[in-house]
Amino acid sequence: MNTVFTRSAVALVQGLVNKRVIVTTVPFGAIDATPLKLLAEADIELVINPRGRRLAAGEVREIVAGFPVVIAGTETINAEAMAACPELKAICRVGIGLDGIDLQAARRQGIAVSYTPDSPSPAVAELTVGLIIDLLRGIGAADRALRSGTWTRISGARIATSTIGIVGVGRIGRLVAGHLLSGFPGVCVLANDLLPDVGLKGVHWVDKETLYRESDLVTLHVPLAAANYNLITTRELAMMKRSAALVNTARGGIVNEADLTQALKLGTIRAAALDVFLDEPYRGELAGLPNVILTCHMGSMTADCRARMEIEATLESIRFLTGQPLQSPVPEEEYANAQRHARN
Repeated sequence: MNTVFTRSAVALVQGLVNKRVIVTTVPFGAIDATPLKLLAEADIELVINPRGRRLAAGEVREIVAGFPVVIAGTETINAEAMAACPELKAICRVGIGLDGIDLQAARRQGIAVSYTPDSPSPAVAELTVGLIIDLLRGIGAADRALRSGTWTRISGARIATSTIGIVGVGRIGRLVAGHLLSGFPGVCVLANDLLPDVGLKGVHWVDKETLYRESDLVTLHVPLAAANYNLITTRELAMMKRSAALVNTARGGIVNEADLTQALKLGTIRAAALDVFLDEPYRGELAGLPNVILTCHMGSMTADCRARMEIEATLESIRFLTGQPLQSPVPEEEYANAQRHARN
């Protein structure tokens, strides 16, 4: 069904004279200019997000209006925005997350959607491991103390002697598990996923409650589907060890930020590291706490992965505007998931 849908969507634009693309994700073409060259060679007009930042939901219709294709970032493209942009026929997502795109509305309006699911995974996985090491060894805390004039030799823990819990073992979670198991012999990796891969060597599959209770550090790698919104609240944090830490490089909204703030203040858990937030740029209370590491949604921001994401999304936009089938359309299961969650 998805192939038929994609081909029918392509057929809608085969006669389009309006060969224009709006890029909402920024930066774009800064690390590698190949996307800009590809669009120029295809004689496609390119306009880059004039706001120079992540668009708010209410700004999307104004920026996207009049363009048949958007090379999109993490901004929300909802049913209202799509209805206000009747010329829009394709959304080429730079990255893997689809929580910002109303897939049901896109299907109703005949808008094709593609993404680049494999491109960001290596970079996000490596950042996750880096944050795990920081939290276990107190690197960031020691740096802040030294800069404030305090010489503090923090006694931490090694990954090899720790129990790491991975919630969500898809593309990224699987890479994180592989890095931990191959690089730190002796580590105990607990895992939880809707579809456990019992053939994944070295991983112990457990229910979420057991994972929360037994892990020294919990790292999250699930999509922001309805079932995962506020996955981590006061209830889950209270299950964890007081010495435990939490990492979220998946999506904002998976962790209830108010509950996490309170837990870090009270010492319910020891520390946390977040790369993603419900509202970005983040300006919340977590920024004032000493036991949390905050980064700016930069999981995929390595030169190679960012360039690959942009190039793949650009090639999809060119295919669409030149009447070729998309190579990475969003799979049918994602539309089914969106429909199922809408019912719930």
